[in-house]
Amino acid sequence: METHQIRYFLAACETLNFSRAAELCDVSVPSLTRAIHKLEEELGGHLFRRERHLTHLTDLGRLMQQHFSLAQGALEAARTDAEKHKSQAGTKLKMGVFSTMPARHLTAYLKALRAAAANLELTLWETHCEELAAALLAGEIDVAIMSAPEYGERLRAVPLYREPYCVAFAPGHRFEQMNAVPLRELDGEPYIKRLHCEFPSNFAKLGVVKPYGAVQVRYMTEREDWVQAMVAVGLGCTLMPQFLPIIDGVLLRPVIEPEVSRQISIVTVAGRPHSRPVSIAVKTARALSWNVDGPGLPKVSTMRTDDADIRSAARASNRI
Repeated sequence: METHQIRYFLAACETLNFSRAAELCDVSVPSLTRAIHKLEEELGGHLFRRERHLTHLTDLGRLMQQHFSLAQGALEAARTDAEKHKSQAGTKLKMGVFSTMPARHLTAYLKALRAAAANLELTLWETHCEELAAALLAGEIDVAIMSAPEYGERLRAVPLYREPYCVAFAPGHRFEQMNAVPLRELDGEPYIKRLHCEFPSNFAKLGVVKPYGAVQVRYMTEREDWVQAMVAVGLGCTLMPQFLPIIDGVLLRPVIEPEVSRQISIVTVAGRPHSRPVSIAVKTARALSWNVDGPGLPKVSTMRTDDADIRSAARASNRI
């Protein structure tokens, strides 16, 4: 049976007159009559009984009227909810952000996104990259900013910027006498490990075939403030992305031999059509200057050191 048959039948139930029912449904009387007859054939019995100029519902007709009235109400509610969802879908965006996203990069992006779509209702979810990928595929979020060595065929990544890794340590450590630290120098060093971090367990995925430094993991935690606090008091060193804010008492040096960096991308599901909010999010991300001193971001110092020339010296990758 089709929805128009139900609508014609209920109109006839209301009027008990096929001519008036046809007028209500804006169809001809023969069209309404044929639709109701087909419904009777499908249900296996008469729905109306005609006695001279009077039309009555049969017992089957009264039973079907109850069921079809409920079905018609449910159908109208479904249409209303669908229209509401369609209107809301144009303003809502669920975005995932990986845990070590630099705050100043994120806020610069969010500011640009608000300028591009002031009425956007944005929900942010912060977690590690593995959970973000799973949430994207499951449809729990619409888009994600994340860093992963590879995404597979099901995810589509648009590169935004590349961020180098540095080694973080306390003042007085032997690394302080270096402009840049070869990775092999981490061999045997006590290490503060972030859970879900790219180093050392996932280091090979970053393109490093041989992880030179066999560190001694002493502490593991998900909390960045704990990691840096332990580094600051000399409990160990750690590798961290260059653009993360660092607390007082923590020094950074670039990692070399090999140089290691991560690619930050905005990621969606491959083949899934972009909604308007997703399109705006991707377009805004691609248009933003993501360089640390670029026009889209505030100028900040990413290396805490008393040596004002450390950046240029580090780029030379020479030991003092």
